[in-house]
Amino acid sequence: SREVRTGVVYATLVVVLVFVPLFALPGIEGRLFTPLGIAYVVSILASMVVAVTITPVLCYYLLPRMKQLHAGDSPLAAWLKRWDARLLNGSFDHSRTLLAGALVVVLAVAASVPFFPRSFLPPFNEGTLTVNVLLNPGTSLEESNRIATLAEQLAMQVPEVTQVGRRTGRAELDEHAEGVHYTEMDIDLKVSERSRDVVVQDIRARLATLPAATSVGQPISHRLDHLLSGVRAQIALKVYGDDLDTLRGLAGDLRDRLSRIPGITDLQIEKQVLIPQIKIHLDYEQAARYGVAPGAVLRSLQQMIEGERITQIVEGNRRFDLVVRLPEDDRGLHALKGLLIETPTGAVPLSLLATIEDGEGPNQVSRENARRRIVVSANTDGSDMARIIGDIRSTLAATPLPEGYFTALEGQFQAQEQAARLIALLALVSLALIFLVLYSRYRSTVLTLIIMGNIPLALVGSVLALWISGQPLSVAALVGFITLTGISTRNGILKISHYINLCAFEGEKFGKQLIVRGSLERLTPVLMTALVAAFALVPLLVSADAPGKEVLHPVAVVIFGGLVSSTLLDTLLTPLMFWRWGEKPLERLLALRSQEKSQDSF
Repeated sequence: SREVRTGVVYATLVVVLVFVPLFALPGIEGRLFTPLGIAYVVSILASMVVAVTITPVLCYYLLPRMKQLHAGDSPLAAWLKRWDARLLNGSFDHSRTLLAGALVVVLAVAASVPFFPRSFLPPFNEGTLTVNVLLNPGTSLEESNRIATLAEQLAMQVPEVTQVGRRTGRAELDEHAEGVHYTEMDIDLKVSERSRDVVVQDIRARLATLPAATSVGQPISHRLDHLLSGVRAQIALKVYGDDLDTLRGLAGDLRDRLSRIPGITDLQIEKQVLIPQIKIHLDYEQAARYGVAPGAVLRSLQQMIEGERITQIVEGNRRFDLVVRLPEDDRGLHALKGLLIETPTGAVPLSLLATIEDGEGPNQVSRENARRRIVVSANTDGSDMARIIGDIRSTLAATPLPEGYFTALEGQFQAQEQAARLIALLALVSLALIFLVLYSRYRSTVLTLIIMGNIPLALVGSVLALWISGQPLSVAALVGFITLTGISTRNGILKISHYINLCAFEGEKFGKQLIVRGSLERLTPVLMTALVAAFALVPLLVSADAPGKEVLHPVAVVIFGGLVSSTLLDTLLTPLMFWRWGEKPLERLLALRSQEKSQDSF
């Protein structure tokens, strides 16, 4: 127990410290991965306490009763050790070539990372689609209901669709109030041989025949998009300016330009259109002549045209507001001209105080950061988001805008870029913490770097696993990389500590014999810990498309691939690095230990 206790404690401490910076993740990514970090840290600390307290006691009572306690290695372990011994003995004379080859592989793998498709979170498979159908504002409820019914019927023709739910419009007091021109459908899907992307494309193709703008997404994904950019789409291009007509013209031009970019779907402009309006222009001189304040006239018009709530009617469990306003016939153009307005000199027609005319005006005016804006929204067809965003930025750079007008590109990609920069910074903090902890124990930069050499070895397997599985480089994968840095150093700690303990307690001298013996004695524990961790990841690795596994599957892929490569490469490369650069640090560490007269193991 004394021999491995220190190594286990330091390996556990390294893994815990790696997770601590992840608690600084803000926003959605922090809400998703902070519980994972807490659960992992608590679990590994609990396992360390059990390993250094309860396990030795159980060994004291149970191991003496084992019949095969001194039976030696199993046939598989003996075969692996013979293979490992031949490999190590044959590699010492070629250590420089092998280490240079490993460095080339690590650099090649690292160079392939920028070519990964990128996304904020892995693609979800919620089993349900959310389809938005937008008509022009001002469309009647009857017409909107007719188009929405056609959309339902077209969606039901897709073999994978089991049922469709629909709501047209949203109440005024709803958090996301919408007019009756807006329809939202929830489509439940069943599993089939066709992939979800193919099914979505089929639905899009069928709905394209409707005289409406459509957008296809998923319930949770739509909410995330709305949280990140305020728009229910993966990409939101916001055009800011002062004149609404100019904004609509710029938005139309940008939509035409973006439509030529491969991979963009559901491209549409925010529904800001001109609708018929009755415009009342108050004549301030006339109002002053009749002795009435302009504000009083406007309040009176608002009460009579829009209505005023005067009380509430209670009918059982239901409550209704009682609103008083002019009848529908009296709110027309000609009727309003004759509307009597009370003044100090008596009631006068509204036509004497204001100019009333038919006209057109925008159905809504959207503002953000005190500026008028219009949104061009779009989704992707599953293509590389980073490439599409790069193409959009190139298009924007080549599109001149009038003075005082500018654009802002927002969406999931923006959150991904911000999270990637933050996670890269947190990774540097994690590496610094690992270095400080290992240096405090081994008091040698060389030995610390040899142990940390397992991190790039793990990177090889992680990157290859992502390429093989077809996963994008998402925040989940980046969190997996950080997690792996702590796990991959554990093998190096146990192996280097054992080399030192053999010299400190068993009289071994630095040389090939020491390295081969230490490596063989640590082969079985290293393989067992790696296999146990790999088996635990199997449920997350299989059925990657199953709902609920999307976020953790990339984490499992990264860790599994890293475990495989770091375990296999560590078996050969860590002994070779110790052979080439470990002699002098080992001698200094042993001399320092003898001066301090310490009996603690490493």
